[in-house]
Amino acid sequence: MTSHKLTREGAVPTRTCKPALVLALTLCVPLSLAACGDGADDDAVSGQGAQTAAADAPEDRSTITLGAAQIAAAGIAIARPVVGGAGTIELPALIEADPEAMQVVSAAIGGRVVALTRNLGQAVGKGQTLAVIESREAAMLNAEVDAAQARLALANANLAREQNLFAQRVSPEQDLLAARTAAREAQIALRLARQQVSAAGGQGGALNRIAIAAPIGGQVIARSVTLGETVAADAELFRVADLSRVSLTFSLLPQDAGRVRAGGAVEVKAAGRAARARIAYVAPALDPATRQVPVIATLDNRSGQWRVGEPVEAWVTLAGSGGSSAIRVPSTAIQTVSGKPTVFVRTASGFRATPVTLGARAGADVIVREGLSGAERIATTNSFTLKAELGKGDVGEGDVGEED
Repeated sequence: MTSHKLTREGAVPTRTCKPALVLALTLCVPLSLAACGDGADDDAVSGQGAQTAAADAPEDRSTITLGAAQIAAAGIAIARPVVGGAGTIELPALIEADPEAMQVVSAAIGGRVVALTRNLGQAVGKGQTLAVIESREAAMLNAEVDAAQARLALANANLAREQNLFAQRVSPEQDLLAARTAAREAQIALRLARQQVSAAGGQGGALNRIAIAAPIGGQVIARSVTLGETVAADAELFRVADLSRVSLTFSLLPQDAGRVRAGGAVEVKAAGRAARARIAYVAPALDPATRQVPVIATLDNRSGQWRVGEPVEAWVTLAGSGGSSAIRVPSTAIQTVSGKPTVFVRTASGFRATPVTLGARAGADVIVREGLSGAERIATTNSFTLKAELGKGDVGEGDVGEED
């Protein structure tokens, strides 16, 4: 009984103890394993935390990583800022004849053109005949000149006779004075007749013709008549210009015109040619049509390389504002990032957004007062793509945070 009881009692504990031991062991093993593994897991967690901390560390959001191929594909041009001077403006300009060295040739009388002695582009000297016009009015003018010459010859003959008679004490002094006055009047009449011919635009010709003379020496740059054509009085026949000096005309914005003075330099450029001109005139009023300021510069053309009517590029030097150490960048290089004017400076791995302080505009350029030294290489065109890339990085980081 006892044995059975013991056996039974022992069996009972055995049956109750085994599950308890199993449970204790089951609980103990994970706890011990967990306790034993704390050091290794802490190291792993610690390393992972360090990596997470490194990943979460704030990065330089002003930089953009781009390779040379990506820069070329985006069409981004890179150049250095211009340092020195007060700035220049690149403008379209036009070569024109110098207004002080060009004249319109016309005839004050109407008639038929019976001769043309010069064609377009040909040289002509002052006083040389350009055309001959035939008309009744020309005949009347020429006849008046002939009559005045005849009256003068008669008056001079009478004066000589009266002087001889007065010397011989045959004629009174009163007759001598009258003859002298008549001769003087005849001279005046002849001069008047010749001036009428000159006012008609030419020189006296044979019979009913009048020759149209060049008022200045130069080249024929325009011809409005053809041989045999009947022209009206005061009609334009030719334009003659001395092209050894030409004019350069262009327009400035009012804010730029205030920084340009007479005598300032202008660089003139065209295909394969370049020269320097000097500003001669800056209009004191805006052009009503363009609301800009007309400017005229003079250009030496003794070599004949510039042609009237030719479009060229003018680089106008601005005065003041910025001094000799001014830094200028194209306006296309400026972007607004976080409300600040920004220039993208080239780095070894891409670009860095650099805030700058701007000064006055200089045509297509802008003066940079602070932020650049002038030695940097900057993005001058398509810089807006860099601004978009910079904004894309900010948006991407915000999206990741929302997903976490």
